[in-house]
Parts: sequence; C-alpha cells; structure tokens
Amino acid sequence: MLYQIHEFQRAMLSPLTAWAQAASKSFVNPASPLACVPGSNRLAAAYELLYRLGKNYEKPEFELHQIVKDGHNIPIVEQTVVEKPFCCLLRFKRFANDSATVTKLKNEPIVLVCAPLSGHHSTLLRDTVKMLLQDHKVYITDWLDARMVPIENGPFHQDDYVEYIQELPVISARRICT
Repeated sequence: MLYQIHEFQRAMLSPLTAWAQAASKSFVNPASPLACVPGSNRLAAAYELLYRLGKNYEKPEFELHQIVKDGHNIPIVEQTVVEKPFCCLLRFKRFANDSATVTKLKNEPIVLVCAPLSGHHSTLLRDTVKMLLQDHKVYITDWLDARMVPIENGPFHQDDYVEYIQELPVISARRICT
C-alpha cells in the first residue's frame, strides 16, 4: 500500500517537477528577463532543489574494473550469483595471473555487504566495496526497486528480508566453515 501511495505521489508531482526544472533554467539563462530579477540565483537554486527532489534517478553502474594490490593490477568482474524477485546477490571476482597472488586471493576472508533497503541503490556503496576488495572476497546485496517487482511475487516484509539474507550462499558457506 505504501508503494502505491508513493507512486501516486510521484505521478502527481511529475508536472511540478517539470515546471521547477524550466523555472530554474529561466532564472539563470542570460537571455531570459527573469535572470535580471534581484535574487534570481537563489530562486533558480530553490527551483533546482524542487526539481531534484521530484526527479527519478536511474541506477548507476558499479564500474569497478580493477584494483591495485601489492603493486599488481587485479581485474575485477561483477557477477550475479543469485537472482531472486526482490534481490540479487552480486560478487566482485578478482583475477590474477601469477600463482602467488592467486593463492593469496583465495585465502582472504569473505565479506557480505548488506545494502540498505531505504530506497538507495547499492551502487552508492561502491567506494566501500572498492576498499574491501583490497583484502576480501566481496559480495553485496542489490535490492530491486519495489515498483519494479511484479505484484504476483507478493509482499516483502522484514521477516522476508531476514529470510533472504539467511538463504544467501555466502552466509551458508560461512556457517559451514566456522
């Protein structure tokens, strides 16, 4: 129900968002007479803020292609390990050519980054993942936007979230090893 209200609100604010973008540009465009109004920069900034609040942001890519570890360039490949209706588990696999580095990478601990469900994209944690890749095998939960999940998949509650995390193969493998 909350997602339906959220989507309704987004649809209702769509014309306001478009108007705010146009107004913002009007107050800073040198060819516009509105740019001569005292305080036009502040008005443009206020309209730009309103526009950004209503704007729909696309999910950016992780774009982690390599790291430098012990003087070696180590390529990174993003892999989808598990695909579920509400979440994907991503792995950032590191590759090396020399056997000493491969052995070192194999013996490093596994870390699971549980991205928040707060409406942010997991890619906002790319710097965290990049730092963790120095000394860990890194997995991250990539939660889908609830509006992109078909209604046939049912609701998603806190207990579903906990169940998803517990079922991840990273957690299962860790539980067996310790």
